[in-house]
Amino acid sequence: MTVRVGYRWPIRPMAFIQPPPVMRSWNRSRRRPSPAPFADTTQRLLPLIILYDSTGRFYIAGTLSESDMPQPFITLIDGSKIPQIGLGTYQAAADRTAKMVETALGIGYRHIDTAMIYRNEAGVGDGLRASGVPREDVYITTKLWNTDQGGEAARTAFNTSLDLLKLDYVDLYLIHWPVPARDLYVESWETLIQLRDEGLARAIGVSNFMPDQIDRLIETTGVVPAVNQIECHPAFQQLSARAENARRKVAVQSWSPLGQGELLGNTVLRTLAEKHDRTVAQIILRWHVQNDLIVIPKTVNEDRMRENLDILAFTLDTDDLAKIATLDDPEGRMGPDPLTFE
Repeated sequence: MTVRVGYRWPIRPMAFIQPPPVMRSWNRSRRRPSPAPFADTTQRLLPLIILYDSTGRFYIAGTLSESDMPQPFITLIDGSKIPQIGLGTYQAAADRTAKMVETALGIGYRHIDTAMIYRNEAGVGDGLRASGVPREDVYITTKLWNTDQGGEAARTAFNTSLDLLKLDYVDLYLIHWPVPARDLYVESWETLIQLRDEGLARAIGVSNFMPDQIDRLIETTGVVPAVNQIECHPAFQQLSARAENARRKVAVQSWSPLGQGELLGNTVLRTLAEKHDRTVAQIILRWHVQNDLIVIPKTVNEDRMRENLDILAFTLDTDDLAKIATLDDPEGRMGPDPLTFE
């Protein structure tokens, strides 16, 4: 018997927690049966587990949860791929991070974002090992903090992060902030290139960098950052910055993707959530995904982890996107200004 996954008419999410007691069958004509088993629909297309037997008859065995669906990836300039949806760990308490990461990986996340300054790298590593998910299946990002910038200082800080994570390598290492007042980001970038060439960081990038700062890195070293992690959300859409990064083939990763929670009561977004039978957070995260942004929402709550991952089976239409575009405010930054933050 062959197992396949296909899409059928709308059914209730998780309609079959276990396979139904009596499998209903359809012949080759694929005539649609009575909709009774699928009543009270939500108009969501979910993947069905379909069993085919040797005669060509097929049986609905159940549904996949959306966290089991294949997750999207973004291809970076170096040819490597990064899972587009990840889990952020900013402000996650060190003593809760391991369980948080273990839970997320068990749900289906395969991308975890941390940083030296978060002081929870050890918990990220512990959670990875506790999850039982193979190391090569999980994408781990960490970052160089401002006070550790410089040549040897950056290498020492990276080694400390690796020791705390108890890993042999990280998938992505970022310079957390440019800190132009110190003017050490080019020297730090040269060290990151060495770490990449040594196989200790599979990809390297930056965070909160302006286009001219990225140009300086490229002009000095010839190496383009794979990623630029910047504040981005519907109230601060960073259209110019995103376009400049795209022109340089730098993937954009959104931090504070939900606008620090301040957008969850927005009337426009609430209307779209009602239209799609989703939460406001899911509408926002879907907006990021459809704009080819890498997104790393943070939560320690398992239900919200599932909710944040459950954004793959619906699409925002052109009208939806136009309404979200009206929310953009060039002065909508909620975090620090990269030009002055130290």
